[in-house]
Amino acid sequence: MVLKIRKLALLCIAPAILATGCSRKNETAPSGPPLSQNTVSYFKVDPSTAASITGTVHYNGKPTPRKPIDISEDPACVEAHHGKPYDESVMVSRKGELANAFIYVKSGFEGKTFATPSEPVAIDQNGCWFRPRVLGIQTNQVLKVVNSDPVTHNIHPMAEVNRAWNHSQGAGDPPLNRKFTKSEIMIPVKCNIHGWMRAYIGVLDHPYFAVSKEDGTFTISNLPPGTYTLAIWQEKLGTQEQQITISPRQHAVVDFNYKGK
Repeated sequence: MVLKIRKLALLCIAPAILATGCSRKNETAPSGPPLSQNTVSYFKVDPSTAASITGTVHYNGKPTPRKPIDISEDPACVEAHHGKPYDESVMVSRKGELANAFIYVKSGFEGKTFATPSEPVAIDQNGCWFRPRVLGIQTNQVLKVVNSDPVTHNIHPMAEVNRAWNHSQGAGDPPLNRKFTKSEIMIPVKCNIHGWMRAYIGVLDHPYFAVSKEDGTFTISNLPPGTYTLAIWQEKLGTQEQQITISPRQHAVVDFNYKGK
C-alpha cells in the first residue's frame, strides 16, 4: 500500500517538474540589443554642393495709396501704437519693391525628411498690431506668441488643414507655445478682440522659404542642387510660380514681378 502511494506521488510530481521546465525555457529572452522603432533618417545638405537663391519682388505700376486704420475704439491701442496706423496689405517702396511676400520651394523635396528646428518662431502683438505680418515656420516647430501690449488680445489662426485655435492673452501673460503639424499655405491670423489685426503664417515641412524685406529682397540659402518649383504668395496680389534648376554651389538670382491693379 505504501509503495503504491509513493508511485502515485512520483507520477503527480513528474508532470509538474516538466511543466516548470518548459515554462522557464519559454520565458528565456533572446540576447542582443533591443530593436529600434520609428527611426527617422533626416536629409542633410552636403556643404560642398550647397547653393542659394536670391531675388527681388517688384511691383510694376503706381501703388494704391495706403488707407488709414481706425483703432480709436481702444484708447490703449492708440497710445501703444505710437503713430497713426495704415493698411499694410500691399507695402511698396519708392522704387517699386514689394515687402511681405512669402517665397518658398513648392516642390522638389519629395521623399526627403528634414529635422525640426529647436528654435521657436515668434509673433508679437505690439501696438495692437501683429509683428511680423507674414512669417514662415516648419511643421512641428514651436510658434511663440508674445503679447507686448498693455491690453488683452485673442490670437486666432484660422487654419483649414491644421487645427484652428484661438487663445486669449492678457497684458503681462507668459508667451503661448503652439505647433502646426501639417504644411499649409497660408494660415490667416486675426485677433478676435481687435478686428483690424491681421497676420499670415506659411507652414512647410522643409526650411526653404523666405519673406521679402522692405526693399523687396529675399534669400533662400543652403539649398541642395536640383530642380524645383519656386512659388510666391502675396495676400492681395495672388500667387506665381517659376521652374528652376540649381547647380552645385550656384548662387541663382530669381526675381518676381507683380502688376499693379
